[in-house]
Amino acid sequence: MNVIENMREGLRSVQANLLRSVLTALIVAIGITALVGALTAVDGVERSINESLSSLGANTFDITSKTNRGGRTEGVSEKRYPNLTFREVSQFTSQFNFPATVSLSANLTGIAEVKRLSKKTNPNIQIVGSNENYLAIKGLNLNSGRNFSVMEVEYGTHVAVIGYKIYTALFRENENPIGEKISFLGVQFKVIGVIEEKGQSLEGNYDNMVLVPIRVANQMAKGRSLWYRLTVGIDDINNVDNAMGEATGLMRRIRQDRVGNENSFELERSVSLAERTAQMASYVRTAGFLIGFVTLLGSSIALMNIMLVSVTERTREIGVRKALGATPLRIRQQFVTEAIVVCLLGGALGILLGILIGNLGARFLGMESYIVPWVWIFFGLFVCVFVGLLSGYYPAHKASKLDPIESLRFE
Repeated sequence: MNVIENMREGLRSVQANLLRSVLTALIVAIGITALVGALTAVDGVERSINESLSSLGANTFDITSKTNRGGRTEGVSEKRYPNLTFREVSQFTSQFNFPATVSLSANLTGIAEVKRLSKKTNPNIQIVGSNENYLAIKGLNLNSGRNFSVMEVEYGTHVAVIGYKIYTALFRENENPIGEKISFLGVQFKVIGVIEEKGQSLEGNYDNMVLVPIRVANQMAKGRSLWYRLTVGIDDINNVDNAMGEATGLMRRIRQDRVGNENSFELERSVSLAERTAQMASYVRTAGFLIGFVTLLGSSIALMNIMLVSVTERTREIGVRKALGATPLRIRQQFVTEAIVVCLLGGALGILLGILIGNLGARFLGMESYIVPWVWIFFGLFVCVFVGLLSGYYPAHKASKLDPIESLRFE
């Protein structure tokens, strides 16, 4: 009896005990689904984040307010620093003379409702104040219309660049939105541009975003302190370190940081952010792997138990096979192959469910990437074979040791 015949025998055994085989395969499928699903979701989220970071490029860095304020380190209270003010960030953009492009932005709200005539969007629109360099720094293109002009940003003109989903929600297909009026937060704006369909990013969903001049956003905050972000894009990637040094010195002068004191602001390069993202993804991937491994361990124990029951039920069959000349090796091969066949059937279902659930999980988190994780597919198949060997060997070994005479007497 060769391997092919063993596999056929395994399939015949599956058909003969269909309900038990289906339940056993489902046990394996659940374990594989947990493993492949978790790892696929992590890969999907990581890929989407990396795509967002790659649009920023390795030649950019961000300046923001200090985040870790008021805590305690080794029993000593950390110094509290005030947030960056509109005056400070505006002063930086006007005084930074390095060959670079400086984007200034601030998130006004993430729960706005945009209206036009009788139509309105869901209350999940992100309103962002920015200058004329925001689109270029973020790698965004316009589907129609134009960007802010320097004068519109400087004087706080009530104009807006809207995301693609906002356009589709408020305007008919092929309707020209340029020059039309929209309103949100009680203020009316003229649409001057529509962003190309982009999807989710680290900054939010660009399709559900409205850009207004930063001065207008500052006025609409009505005294509330906004979280300003300066993103600096350097023309020559070889000059990024020099630019970061110059930017640090300029912001320290603007903030009047004393010599010897730490920076009262955060400065982070996009590459370091990518490295931290990859590190976090590796932690989540490890956690997902451990969860899937524990689930598979339970599945393998359940499979071994069912295979032992199968050996007991088929004792007379084993006796007949041995009486007809089957060797202990052939008996072991038969039961191990049967366990592997059941595992592969369950594994195939588990892999399909894992890919589906993993991608749905990534999409639920707002990530648009859809991936087919070939590495985890082949890994899942390998795990199925391994679980089949692990769970089937002991029952197969037990079956091969049965005495044919005693087996034939078994009732």
